[in-house]
Amino acid sequence: MKRKGTVTINDIARHVGLTNITVSRAFKHPDKVKSATRERILAAARELGYVPNAFASQLRSSQSRLIGVVIASIDNPFYSEAIKAISRDAKARGYDILLMDTDGDSNIEAAAIQTLLSYQVAGIILSPVSDALDYLPAYIEILREAQLPVVMLDRTLPVEDFPQVVLDNCKAGWLLGNAMLKRNLDQALVLTGPASSYITRQRLKGIEDAYGQANASIKLDRREGLYNFEPAYDAVVRYLSESGQPSAIVGLNQLMTLGALSALHDAGISYHDATVLGVDQLPYCGIFDIRIPTTRFDASHAGHQAIHLLLARIANPTAEPQRVVIDASMD
Repeated sequence: MKRKGTVTINDIARHVGLTNITVSRAFKHPDKVKSATRERILAAARELGYVPNAFASQLRSSQSRLIGVVIASIDNPFYSEAIKAISRDAKARGYDILLMDTDGDSNIEAAAIQTLLSYQVAGIILSPVSDALDYLPAYIEILREAQLPVVMLDRTLPVEDFPQVVLDNCKAGWLLGNAMLKRNLDQALVLTGPASSYITRQRLKGIEDAYGQANASIKLDRREGLYNFEPAYDAVVRYLSESGQPSAIVGLNQLMTLGALSALHDAGISYHDATVLGVDQLPYCGIFDIRIPTTRFDASHAGHQAIHLLLARIANPTAEPQRVVIDASMD
């Protein structure tokens, strides 16, 4: 196999047994190639490591009207709201979006980036699978070489040349800590994301800062997860079996808080009998008169800011990268 970067249209054509014209059309005019044929060609391109040489010049000329959105989990209500805003603003500017859900898998994420390059998107809004400081996927250099405009949303990679829309996670934790102080809590079971996650560390720091400023102490029993429902549910079930009902449960995002509530329900424990707090609003809970103290971020505003930064980057690729911080509030 040829070294990545030296693979040509001819190589792909031979690999799939099609003409050069068909392969070229699949990249330049994908709507003119049958879906099954196009997928064969794109799969071969990924296997061979092909990246079209014409990406950079075509992107600079703004010929593409397609924007890629790469999200770690479409299950997360925050991302769902943000994507709606991105899609509406993109359509208003004559763009369509191509959504890629990586399901938290770095291999799927890398493949998604290659697929978007194959479709010659005008730019990408990216929420990577990890925000750990040592997570530096190989596709970063591919995006740079392609001179492709990229904006990071919520989770960010440890690079400085991509614009960012981030959440004020420390303030969210601080607001949560103050809500815990008002309830005279001195210990809590906390459902977190990965220990290496910068977002996790910032939200925990905010809680601890609130207690420190009040000259109070808090014992946090941290249970690491993946910001998903199932690990949070399992963690609470184990805790109940091993230690009984906790004084309080804190979920560091919606899905983990919902996982905790579900575990309590299945154990026959009313949320009225356990203090449950969380980061991010719980969608539709108000319909059932369930009132849980939560901090919130305006996900729609985050989406608007992300697409605004991306379109600005497409218009002026040499502009200095900006960083927008989305404020936190307490419901």
